[in-house]
Amino acid sequence: MNYLLNKKIKSIIKDDLGVNDDNKINEALVAQEKQFRLNTEFLSKRNKENHKELYQQYLKDFNEISAKLDSVDRSNASSNNSDYRSLKLDETYNMNGAYLHELYFANISDVNSKITMDSLSYMRLQRDFGSFDAWQMDFLACCTASRCGWAVTYLNMYTQKYMNCIIDLHSQSVPVGFYPIIVMDTWQHAYYRDYLKDIKLYSTAMMKELNWNVIEKRIEKADSILALIRR
Repeated sequence: MNYLLNKKIKSIIKDDLGVNDDNKINEALVAQEKQFRLNTEFLSKRNKENHKELYQQYLKDFNEISAKLDSVDRSNASSNNSDYRSLKLDETYNMNGAYLHELYFANISDVNSKITMDSLSYMRLQRDFGSFDAWQMDFLACCTASRCGWAVTYLNMYTQKYMNCIIDLHSQSVPVGFYPIIVMDTWQHAYYRDYLKDIKLYSTAMMKELNWNVIEKRIEKADSILALIRR
């Protein structure tokens, strides 16, 4: 039973990562750049260009760290001072930085953004937050309360509900059992060029162009994982 459960969850993860070979899930993955068309006019051209360059740097650093981890001396690992510890912390930081940017780019910039009341996204957010408007208000509160980091709507494997959270930087306060659904970049670089310090105005603008088709697919996958966990 556990084997079948793990196999199905592994299949969902493979699909998310775009991995075709089963064996690669068990090996160190080299992250490859993904392309995104950011058609939004709520962000300037220069802002979008700089943001993509930042994403590319996280990918580059993550891949370099992965290569170093292949040969680092594990026998001298220490919680006080060791190359292995430093690399593992940097690995998480840069991996999250790359992945969160991919999720963010993919779920914004839909100039024809639309959500229907009979969509899975609407129904799940309404169910777990009390109303769709309540989710919007709470998500916007996460955006404005965030420091340099992220606001995320996610499936919580422990509570088995959709929740909002704040992530500081890329790797602080990430909940255990976290499956991201809606991601908003709240680092100053995401908005300062166009909105100065008004993160609320920036977040509101981005929420007007959320790509609900992308979000719907994420929730479908999250519900599939949840159904397997509940067996």
